[in-house]
Amino acid sequence: MAKSNWTVDASHSAVDFSVKHMMIAKVKGTFHTFEANIVADPQDLTSAEIDFSIDLTSVDTRNNDRDAHLRSGDFFETEKYPALTFKATSIVKTDDGEYNITGDVSLHGVTRSESFAASFEGAGKDPWGNEKVGFSATGSLKRSDYGLTYNAALETGGVLIGDEVKISIEIEANIAA
Repeated sequence: MAKSNWTVDASHSAVDFSVKHMMIAKVKGTFHTFEANIVADPQDLTSAEIDFSIDLTSVDTRNNDRDAHLRSGDFFETEKYPALTFKATSIVKTDDGEYNITGDVSLHGVTRSESFAASFEGAGKDPWGNEKVGFSATGSLKRSDYGLTYNAALETGGVLIGDEVKISIEIEANIAA
């Protein structure tokens, strides 16, 4: 496959996260609005150009009060910092169809280098003849690295909200028209 411009098919893609709650359980959520600019040969991502943006106002943890709190100044402060962005700076092939993608993550006014494990899931044509590709990526961020330090101590020890946020991304994309 040649290097092409790819557009994310948001209706067949997902950006999900989980974080420890009360040190005993996990709260999961998703972001409904995101986009990416991908210029790549999907079967060899080492020379790909990847820019990814998540609209933080689209956070959904299936609890309206919690979602509003996440958008507030205690967390994302979405009126001032409406997006999380990622720009790949290095892509290293680690196995057949497997990659380590490092890039600059900007969140809450802070930019840091982060790495994600990514997989090329395959390519094919849909019933209408459109070329499609699939990718998966996983990684984690520390909230405190981005100034997201809101928390509460628990009576039994520990804290209400974990520092590590696990991220899972599933992307289906098609060649840009």
